[in-house]
Amino acid sequence: MNIHNRLSALETAQKFVKERFPNCDAALLAGSVTRGEATVTSDLDIVIFDRDIASPRRESLIAYGWPIEVFVHNLQSYKLFFESDIKRARPSLPRMVSEGMIIRESDFLPEIIDEAKRIIELGPEKWTKQEIELKRYFITDTLDDFIGSDNKAEEIFIAGTLAEQLHEFVLRVNKRWVGKSKWVVRELNNYDPVFTKQFVEAFSHYYSTGNKNMVAQLAEKILEPFGGRLFDGFSIK
Repeated sequence: MNIHNRLSALETAQKFVKERFPNCDAALLAGSVTRGEATVTSDLDIVIFDRDIASPRRESLIAYGWPIEVFVHNLQSYKLFFESDIKRARPSLPRMVSEGMIIRESDFLPEIIDEAKRIIELGPEKWTKQEIELKRYFITDTLDDFIGSDNKAEEIFIAGTLAEQLHEFVLRVNKRWVGKSKWVVRELNNYDPVFTKQFVEAFSHYYSTGNKNMVAQLAEKILEPFGGRLFDGFSIK
């Protein structure tokens, strides 16, 4: 089916739920289509709540001309996923539920949506001093590898690791959610768009020119309020 001739995202979600999950208790359409951020390759994220299913599952399929990711939960399993997302500081399911468009209503759905919104607003658990020191040490180690490397192929992947570490550090010390893939930039922007511009420019400059100075300076600036680089005297007990 030509993407220009297919049903809208909302119509597709409604049709999908009616035909594939006719007995479910509640359903939400979530993801980029509900935020106005959809691209030509975006899929539909559909969250299903069914109190009668034995265990949760995730499915990927093509239906009605759309790629669809469906997340199926009972009234206990979603809580476990909420807890897991909080621990890893990436609130995938709470975000989908909090931002979702209701496809099928139920008496319990507003409470679950409110719970998801509270989780998003509260943010992840605050890092301890020990966790901050551990992250400082590993960032220092990666930064030293990056600065000292004279192998371009290795540098590219070291830079990727450093970007992941720095984004996590900045967000977690400020009690903010972290991201993965495209959500790295999105979560950074949620925190501070000005800083995000500097972050992206530093790594873009390295990838385009090979000059490491902006990335090194960025890393130093991020670590400075917490004691700077950490190597000498560090130990894990």
